[in-house]
Amino acid sequence: MAEETDTQDTNMNQRTYSKRKFLWRIRQKWKLLGLFEIDQDHEFYSFTCMLKEGLTAAVQVSIDAPRLGLLNDLDFGAVLTQMHKGFQMKTYAGPVFAQFRRMLEMSESDYQQSLSSEGFYLQFISNSKSKANFFLTNDKKIFLKTQEKREIKFLLSNLRTYLHHMEKYPHSLLVRFLGVHSIKIPHMGKKYFIIMQSVFYPDERIQARYDIKGCQVSRWTEPAPEGSNIIVVFKDMNFEGSTIDLDQQRSWLVRQVNIDTEYLRALHVLDYSLLVAHQPLHLDERRQSWSFANVILRTKKSMTSGGSPSHSTGTPVPGLVEEESRVLVSEVVSGTDECRVKEVSRAMLTSVGSSGSEMELADLTAQNRRLLPNCKNSLHVIDGAQTRYFMGVIDIFTVYGFRKKLEYLWKSIRYRGQSFSTVNPNKYSKRLCQWVEDHTI
Repeated sequence: MAEETDTQDTNMNQRTYSKRKFLWRIRQKWKLLGLFEIDQDHEFYSFTCMLKEGLTAAVQVSIDAPRLGLLNDLDFGAVLTQMHKGFQMKTYAGPVFAQFRRMLEMSESDYQQSLSSEGFYLQFISNSKSKANFFLTNDKKIFLKTQEKREIKFLLSNLRTYLHHMEKYPHSLLVRFLGVHSIKIPHMGKKYFIIMQSVFYPDERIQARYDIKGCQVSRWTEPAPEGSNIIVVFKDMNFEGSTIDLDQQRSWLVRQVNIDTEYLRALHVLDYSLLVAHQPLHLDERRQSWSFANVILRTKKSMTSGGSPSHSTGTPVPGLVEEESRVLVSEVVSGTDECRVKEVSRAMLTSVGSSGSEMELADLTAQNRRLLPNCKNSLHVIDGAQTRYFMGVIDIFTVYGFRKKLEYLWKSIRYRGQSFSTVNPNKYSKRLCQWVEDHTI
């Protein structure tokens, strides 16, 4: 009897110790989550200084000798090698990305300034399983992420189709890739990295961030301790019970997610994520009316550039279109996914909007309609009636090959009856589309 009691006590002590050890690891992990300035005492300080110097020189090439006209095979295969003191930097398909940045109405000087500003880069440490290093420029506009060589090769080999998709659908939710580089440092080897537009910008008032894959297994994140400033990226199961309230922009979002995931399915990829963040709208940001014109129109400046309307002036209420004599209507060509733009007079639209029925208005508009908010990162921002949402699709490099097929078989046995991330691209895309259908109103 005594031996049995001792055994129970021992087991209880072991469970207590294991629990304390687990909680200690959790607390230590929380201490590392969030954004950190990479100052002189940081382990990546020298590395980010090299990045700044190398990227400044790389962008200067496109400033001094901009590539104009149609892109060709040489542009897509271009590799620029620049030697610096203590390191070598390569820029891949530089003319292609420079032209894409111009399409986004991002000037090379502004891009260079973000990458090379005197302010420290920021390191982002998340609860992601990825072994990649994540950096933000000091102004938080641009995201840098280290990648495996095979992922870089995949992106470059599909760069033509990516650009075609972004040109055809300027409101695509796919993240904007701004550049691909590698840096080689003696005794440290070579690191490849991509440069992207940050989805969560500006982030000053964001209340919650989510990484959505449309499944259940390993899709829960413990919230941060109350009152802490830790940045936690939640997952699917954390979102359950919540909705994305977009009102009249819901149909646009649902359709665009279908279009983007169809493109990714054709690339035979999976494991990509839909990033979602939200913040409340200020009173002066909330639309006073959902007129037909406000729903379907964009200003000429923002439509023709495919970029941010932040340079426009005279917009009294953020999110409302500017008053111009002529505007551009985005509409889908009947029977296709082709989105076209035509210029019409505001007077004509006002007349149609005041006299036409809802059905007639729907016929005139595009299913792919979109109202851009008047903010700095409009293409990744969608305004509902009360809430502003930040959305973007990231991590599009995982191909459904032999290794992933084996992983699918193992998980099918291990997680029988549950949904997990590793499924074939067709099922993955449909499941994410269904998640958006189910969680938007």
